[in-house]
Amino acid sequence: MKTILVANPKGGSGKTTLSVNIAGFLANRGQRVALLDLDRQQSASLWLETRPGDSPPIHTLNSKKEQADDWLVIDSPAGLHGKNLAHALKLARKIIVPVAPSLFDLHASRDFLQTLSEEKSVRKNKCHIGIVGMRMDPRTRAAWALEHFLFTLDLPVLAYLRETQVYVNAAFEGKSLFDLPHHLAGRELEQWAFLQGWLEKD
Repeated sequence: MKTILVANPKGGSGKTTLSVNIAGFLANRGQRVALLDLDRQQSASLWLETRPGDSPPIHTLNSKKEQADDWLVIDSPAGLHGKNLAHALKLARKIIVPVAPSLFDLHASRDFLQTLSEEKSVRKNKCHIGIVGMRMDPRTRAAWALEHFLFTLDLPVLAYLRETQVYVNAAFEGKSLFDLPHHLAGRELEQWAFLQGWLEKD
């Protein structure tokens, strides 16, 4: 099972939005997907409970099923650090760090990314780190600041996902962007193109 850890120590960075949409992408590709909700608010679990029965299935990690999943997506809690972070890194093949467009989020993310890069599993290239700018347009000052501070860390920006009600409306229905008709989510799906390829690359 391939594990994707979505992590940022700061609350409100967009971890759950990113987690459920990654799970939705993989499920719509015909993959067997499980979602582990470690966040205190349990928003991803609520999303799963409202997911329509005719949508591509996404399991909870502890659900009973005959076949093992291909993918596990972990929606991690705010403040993930220490032994809990080290344990999560041992599981993860890919780590995605969502970053919100504010000075405070950039500073919190910088310290977290430096911690990640120092972890043994990352240094040995057993897992890979990518960044997603949440609620961020690539032409803004926030995007420039993000790329500027990531330059020294040699980490890729996988996507800039703009702020839009499409994510909000889909979540109310237990859906991801990838469950929606193209005419409703086409512009947003274009922003996922590079991120999709990165997820599927070994």
